[in-house]
Amino acid sequence: MESEQAVFYSRLLTELTLSFHIIYATIGVGIPFLIFLAQWLGIKKQDEHYILLARRWTRGFVITVAVGVVTGTAIGLQLNLLWPTFMELAGHVIALPLFMETFAFFFEAIFLGIYLYTWDRFRDQRKHMLLLVPVAIGASFSAVFITMVNAFMNAPQGFELANGELINVEPLVAMFNPAMPTKVSHVVATAYMTSAFVLAAIGAFRLLRGSNHIYHKKALLLTLKVGLVFSIASAIIGDFAGKYLAEYQPEKLAAMEWHFETEEQASLTLLGFLANGEEIKFSIEVPYALSILAHGDPNAEVIGLDQFAEDEIPPLYIHYLFNIMVIIGMITMIIALFYIVGNALNRTFVKNRFFLWLIVSSGPLSMIAIEAGWWLAEVGRQPWVLRGILRTENAATTSNHVDFMLLFFIGLYLVLGLASVIVLTRMFKNNPVERELLDQQRNGR
Repeated sequence: MESEQAVFYSRLLTELTLSFHIIYATIGVGIPFLIFLAQWLGIKKQDEHYILLARRWTRGFVITVAVGVVTGTAIGLQLNLLWPTFMELAGHVIALPLFMETFAFFFEAIFLGIYLYTWDRFRDQRKHMLLLVPVAIGASFSAVFITMVNAFMNAPQGFELANGELINVEPLVAMFNPAMPTKVSHVVATAYMTSAFVLAAIGAFRLLRGSNHIYHKKALLLTLKVGLVFSIASAIIGDFAGKYLAEYQPEKLAAMEWHFETEEQASLTLLGFLANGEEIKFSIEVPYALSILAHGDPNAEVIGLDQFAEDEIPPLYIHYLFNIMVIIGMITMIIALFYIVGNALNRTFVKNRFFLWLIVSSGPLSMIAIEAGWWLAEVGRQPWVLRGILRTENAATTSNHVDFMLLFFIGLYLVLGLASVIVLTRMFKNNPVERELLDQQRNGR
């Protein structure tokens, strides 16, 4: 009984930490690219508004990096304290990508510090902009290396299993496993997409609050263009991810699509809910779509849950997580497309308050989609921590004090979350765009 409680609280605390960390990690990966893009446009067009965009986004980015460092450290601590059996078994296999992730972060942080403290110190702004290249590379590769660890947990390889130990480890083979390409590319693309929609939401909110400055309109158009590009990219990568699942994790694909019986010409199930175990109600069935998603062939056979032992089937509620992720992705893509086309054609609906509120909603909705996607990734691997090798129930600590740790970290995350919101709000509220532009003109910058 105590062991079951330890597993439960370990899973709950890990889920809480990852859910909180992913907010700051996603922004931390995507924002540097957007800062670089804004500064590049400012230099190319000799436009002070884009330069100011880069400057202000950087200030906010620093706050999210600081919080991300704390939550990222918490994840490392919890891996060792809550999942000691996993780290004992596979720690030496994932050591290289974990080290590379840390290296990438410090690489990013060093150049971010230089970038911050050299504003206006370069006569040629292009030289200052080049400092952002290692920042953006470091941020993205932090995501790449840590996602490689997650991919390894889904498709473990690069070792031999002997007497319950992983021997003859080949770290590069372990890192470049079958799950890596789709997982890494999807994480990076959705980080860029979500960051763009979060910044677009802020710009739209400022317009709704009465600030009709061209600065916010330029920010809105730029971020929604980026959001549209990477939402399309995320959808394409998602198609490849479906084909990966069909070949390497068919039980996860079957669970998230509620595909109970192995069959050819399989339909894709959207929405709906389960009643009495396997009875699906109020769903939308798309003929042949699951066969196409899984194998690119409408007549292909798709493996169902009937081919797996009951104790190896992931929780079926991951279907709802998949639907949340996909539906939000489609909504935000449509919002961005409508705004870009409407703006190009000078349609008045893009200035409509209702439509601006839709853009505001795209920020939190995108973050909800990120959360749903990560829950889908982690819950969909269950009952395994290391798929096919180590079960979750056997990987967790047996300590009786995880519940106290949970309470401590809940308090910590509340403090960090509130503090970051307060600091960011005051930072920009006390220094509006109009005042900063006026100060720059007075200083001759």
